[in-house]
Amino acid sequence: MAGETGPPRGQRTGFAGVTMMDQLLLLALAVAALVGILASLSILRRDRPGQESPFAASTEGEKRCPNCGMGNLWTDARCVSCGADLPG
Repeated sequence: MAGETGPPRGQRTGFAGVTMMDQLLLLALAVAALVGILASLSILRRDRPGQESPFAASTEGEKRCPNCGMGNLWTDARCVSCGADLPG
């Protein structure tokens, strides 16, 4: 049939003349976009600052002043910077 317009022979059409392959491709793209959005949101949520201390974790042999954050020797009873009492 020379004058026919439509999909090539052997292809089925779906809604509004779109071939089934195109519908499958659109579905795959929509799923990929959704996965990308969810991955981006989880990365942004993970990188949010938490309740971590702003001071370094390695304070071996030191006590941190709760008032100013200055490192003091573990034998000191008062902060060398602000004079506040040190715990312990």
